[in-house]
Amino acid sequence: MREIRTGHCGNRIVMSAFSIRRATIEDVPHLERLIAESAHVLSRGDYTTEQVEAALGNAFGVDTELIRDGTYFVVEAGGTIVACGGWSRRRTLFGADGRDGRESALLDPVSDAARIRAFFVHPEWARRGIGTALLQRCEDDARAAGFRRTELMATLPGRRLYEARGYRAEEAIEHRLGDGVTIRFVPMRKTLD
Repeated sequence: MREIRTGHCGNRIVMSAFSIRRATIEDVPHLERLIAESAHVLSRGDYTTEQVEAALGNAFGVDTELIRDGTYFVVEAGGTIVACGGWSRRRTLFGADGRDGRESALLDPVSDAARIRAFFVHPEWARRGIGTALLQRCEDDARAAGFRRTELMATLPGRRLYEARGYRAEEAIEHRLGDGVTIRFVPMRKTLD
């Protein structure tokens, strides 16, 4: 396993081989391609192609509200976006811009948990510590905003990362995607130190 050293440089966390920065609206086309490729390849064995296709743009995808809030990040290597993910102070727990039932109301850091949202890694960059570094950045930012707890809706492949980082799984749910297609997600929670 490759060792990753981190350090702060202004608004970025710089790591050997890659860095984290805030996503911009101009990144959206790149993020859409990254999310589709990540979902298709890294979900094999957990989801069918039909489930992944039905989830793209609905359950899986870009939430531009997070980008406008400044809580969504991209990971770059050599100027190429290789991963994305973020956190939110808004009520919506998961889903892209096209998902019904979104709730933009702000959460109360005293009584609510911050949301960890939409983590996707390019298959060629998987299992190199990028997800862990990105999750740490999101947890640190949520903690700095006054949140003491986080929650998320994990995909089956994503669950492994979150469990390794101290998240507790709750009972899995079947989320309806339309046309009779469902997909299994796992609600997870963590208390921040």
